[in-house]
Amino acid sequence: MGRGEFSNIPVLDVSPLRGGARLEDRAGTVAELRRTLETIGFVYLADHGVPPELGERLHRLSVQFHDLPAEAKLRIRMNEAHRGYMPFSTSTIVTSSVATVTKPNQSESLMVMHDLAEDDPAQGEPLQGPNQWPAEIPELRQAALDYMRAMSTLGRDMAVAIAEALDLPPTYFLPHFDRPTLFLRLLHYPEQQREEGLFGSAPHTDYGFITLLAQDSVGGLEVRNRAGDWIPAPPIPNTFVMNVGDILARWSNDRFASTPHRVLNLSGRERYSQPFFYDPSMDTVVDCPAALLAPGEAPRHPPVRYGDYLLDRLNKNYEYRKKAS
Repeated sequence: MGRGEFSNIPVLDVSPLRGGARLEDRAGTVAELRRTLETIGFVYLADHGVPPELGERLHRLSVQFHDLPAEAKLRIRMNEAHRGYMPFSTSTIVTSSVATVTKPNQSESLMVMHDLAEDDPAQGEPLQGPNQWPAEIPELRQAALDYMRAMSTLGRDMAVAIAEALDLPPTYFLPHFDRPTLFLRLLHYPEQQREEGLFGSAPHTDYGFITLLAQDSVGGLEVRNRAGDWIPAPPIPNTFVMNVGDILARWSNDRFASTPHRVLNLSGRERYSQPFFYDPSMDTVVDCPAALLAPGEAPRHPPVRYGDYLLDRLNKNYEYRKKAS
């Protein structure tokens, strides 16, 4: 398979990436992960170790949240720390490198990020502040934090495997995730009409390191191959869709592909999804490791501080940040 030439997205059993697996099983899984991230940039993760009841509970509460009256959701509208409710048509992916996007995404969401203690010295720094929770659904807070804790363990396991897939020391990325930047987005896509340039989520690549997506049964996610064909990524029970983000692509000197994707909800049903974004600390400087470069080869991208890179994209794509700047 040539780079970017694919007609489906493979399923990878990642149980050998957890402790206790035979070395040869782990090596085989890492080799398959390497091939998939080099050629497609998307993969389904099966046998991932995250208890399914955590995701199912969170999904039920997400549906309850989005069923609340508008005035209840707007009481926790997005704050300066990028946490809270994001109404319909308030995000437009103008930074997309794969499409000219002029119409806002047809979705609403609740954004949850890493939780900070009230006395955390980072409080008040960019994207460091309080999460917001609906008073009407008090159990949502614990459900979201439990889910994020389990997903962070999976993210850490994948960061180790990704380092191995790049022939780097297994712990290469871990110091950059001592204080990770975490996003959990509880998304609701209404029924959508087919209209030129209108998407649940417009064609884009993700900003960060990796995305771990839980889908409901509706479908609508599509991934673009090199030929320009949009390949469905249908729901597969008890899996997560993992994809490479732009930061990992830069870190790997574009060895791993940050592949364009979109959401079109033409099902005639409402769609819900739970993407979890596992990203490095805001102060991490992303620079291609010398070990990935051939003699005389230069990195394709200059070093960038992750926090600066992220804030630039958020400031351009979200209405509430445009108004505040």
